[in-house]
Amino acid sequence: MNGHSFPDSPFQIELSFFHVIGELEKQAAGPESETSIRAKALLAEVENCPELIEGLTTAGQIEKNRDLIRRLLADYFPEALTTNEIKAVNLPYADLIFNHTARFKKILEAAGPEFSFNIRDFDEHQFYVLSCCIILNEFYGTSLDFARPLFYDIPTADGVIKHYRILYNADFLDILPTPRSLTLTPEDIDLLLNNYDDLDLWKSKFPKESWILRGFAIMTLYDATVENAVSILKEQLLGLNAGFEDKIQSIFRSIYRIPDIKVGFTLYNPEEDHFSIDTLGKHLESYIVQGNGEHEAHSLLCTSSYNCLIKKKQYYAISDVNELLAIDPEHRLGNYFHQQGINSFILAPVVKHGKLLGVLEIVSLRSKELNSINANKLQVVMPFMTDNIERVIVEMQNQVQAVIQEKYTAIHGSVYWKFREEAKQLILQQQDGKDYGLQEIVFPDVYPLYGQIDIKGSSDIRNTSVQQDLQLQVKTLATLLKQLSNLSYAEVLEELWNGNPSEGEDQPQYQHDFQAVLEQLREYLVELSFPLRAGTEQYITAYLVNEVHPLLQPLATDPRVQAYFKENDKEKGQFHLQRRKYEKTISTINNKLSDIIDRNQSIAQVLFPHYYERFKTDGIEHNLYIGASISPKLQFSLQRLYDLRLWQLQTLCEMEIAHHQLKEELPYPLDVTSLILVYNATIAIRFRMDEKRFDVDGSYNARFEIVKKRIDKAFIKDTTERITQSGKITIVYSNYTEEEEYLRYIRTLQSQMILDNDIEQFDIEDLQGVSGLKAIRVKIIHLV
Repeated sequence: MNGHSFPDSPFQIELSFFHVIGELEKQAAGPESETSIRAKALLAEVENCPELIEGLTTAGQIEKNRDLIRRLLADYFPEALTTNEIKAVNLPYADLIFNHTARFKKILEAAGPEFSFNIRDFDEHQFYVLSCCIILNEFYGTSLDFARPLFYDIPTADGVIKHYRILYNADFLDILPTPRSLTLTPEDIDLLLNNYDDLDLWKSKFPKESWILRGFAIMTLYDATVENAVSILKEQLLGLNAGFEDKIQSIFRSIYRIPDIKVGFTLYNPEEDHFSIDTLGKHLESYIVQGNGEHEAHSLLCTSSYNCLIKKKQYYAISDVNELLAIDPEHRLGNYFHQQGINSFILAPVVKHGKLLGVLEIVSLRSKELNSINANKLQVVMPFMTDNIERVIVEMQNQVQAVIQEKYTAIHGSVYWKFREEAKQLILQQQDGKDYGLQEIVFPDVYPLYGQIDIKGSSDIRNTSVQQDLQLQVKTLATLLKQLSNLSYAEVLEELWNGNPSEGEDQPQYQHDFQAVLEQLREYLVELSFPLRAGTEQYITAYLVNEVHPLLQPLATDPRVQAYFKENDKEKGQFHLQRRKYEKTISTINNKLSDIIDRNQSIAQVLFPHYYERFKTDGIEHNLYIGASISPKLQFSLQRLYDLRLWQLQTLCEMEIAHHQLKEELPYPLDVTSLILVYNATIAIRFRMDEKRFDVDGSYNARFEIVKKRIDKAFIKDTTERITQSGKITIVYSNYTEEEEYLRYIRTLQSQMILDNDIEQFDIEDLQGVSGLKAIRVKIIHLV
């Protein structure tokens, strides 16, 4: 019979009741009594069912003998307790369960027909190894403490999951070797102790079905749902306050039943591959990290422990440090633990959502007390520890983030690491009661890349839209005032006061009569017939709001006045229609272009991490800074710069092509121009605390910023032609090396049918403080 939950087992199952039948034979041989008579009667029935002794082999045999089995086990399943106890016949860790008590049956009925028994967090690996451990303890005199609480999670009829602790009574089980059983040496047993995870090793020492498990067991469940709730409560209450370390030591000493084991914790930083004690170091000692600060994980761990903890995120256990050092005298971790008097230890990775947060350390002064088998007892507490440690780390990250937000600003991911380290230093120094001045954030020797796509003629179109809106509003208002000016003052009062002004109440006092206002509006209409001057929009609007609208407020119930104010609504009114169309045009273009460059940035960051910022104005500008100081953990080379420059050129072409496809859908079909500024020298960028942004550092480096601000309005030398044109991309540079580099990029994009074959090259007029600039201009295909 295969009564296992898993396909492989070191046991052959022989479900037999020979222990119970043997006890009945003793009772039957005793003095005549009610007990002996009952025993003789049962034995008479058993004679007709020899399989109850020899072993049941099928589920059909169990069903056939169900009533007789129930009566054979009556002393172990008292009828008086059947509605109280949750009990059944079972084999340890298996799903062969029958002869349930009434309460057990009721629980299963509520769970429904689709429910199946599965021990929580119990897999085939554990089943096989723990079965082997039973054999080791029974036949080889080991005292392996592999016991840990086992639970069934069983739903109630209304879907509530209840948790039942499993207890096994194995007094009726015998373990017997077969001819296939192997004899183990002490060396074999020691090898197994240190290799819980090597299932193939365990199967080689305990081949499949090489031992016999004969008899039966009684499984008892008790409702541990409340205990689970208590564990959750403990998790919530556990905090990093006074006595934290003592509480943790006490918990683990109870679990392992070892009075003096110690517990430590080491934080892991996956981005830097560093160990440190800076988060929990004041509450739990670290047995891995030597001294304070951060240390590379590779320098503290050996290859095997690094692969186990960091890469595989699995327990790493050594049962005898002296034996380890005898085999590998240079074992770094073993030597460091030996120096601390530690002779056996378990290192358990603390993992949340697949991310390694740190390492929990259980250490003992004696060998063999901790090993790869009892390391599995940590499974009952690791969720509790993991959630608590995650909470502490998140709190630390929140504090760091708060400092960054307060002291700096929203920080780009490529340089976030440097701000994070500086914020952590501030927090740690403040925790120690020390003053700490934030160090300046500077990235030296970076290559700048600048590019822009400018919306051509946007200022003219905005002025035109303002002009048209104001003309419509002033004309409409003039017409309204002419209509209202025909009302006598008494008619205005009657309309305002419903013909019955109250004595003593203030009468409306007009600062200007309608005729004076009409005269001013006529002057504005004349002014609006010419190109808009700076400030015109502001002072006309101010006049309407402050001088004219108060005259209309007393007549607010007049339908004509209501219609005027309705058209003055900025969101829907006709007096702002052209400005809304302009703003929609600019925002649509900017959103489309920024979406493209932001999306492509994810690709560019893979080339090499670099600082990126972009700005929306009348178009899109962006700055890129790349260099070794941005990502010191990676190897920087000029090829990374060249790759990024090609990416920038290709992305700007993609943006302009996207605009061309979008143009016909715009309220105003505005064109755009594209420009790249090449700067071959490295500069330094510094975070300016006052403005919460990066800026070029130093007066020499400021030349780059000067060129950026002046170049887009520049002309070709000795002409009145702008260097930028719609449908073309302009590349500004200063020397032959840059020219050859970008001609290579252009040829690449020409081969991809992105750029046209015709290339323009020219000198640029001298700018204030800048001379000698040159440019390449190439037409972008698909824009005609």
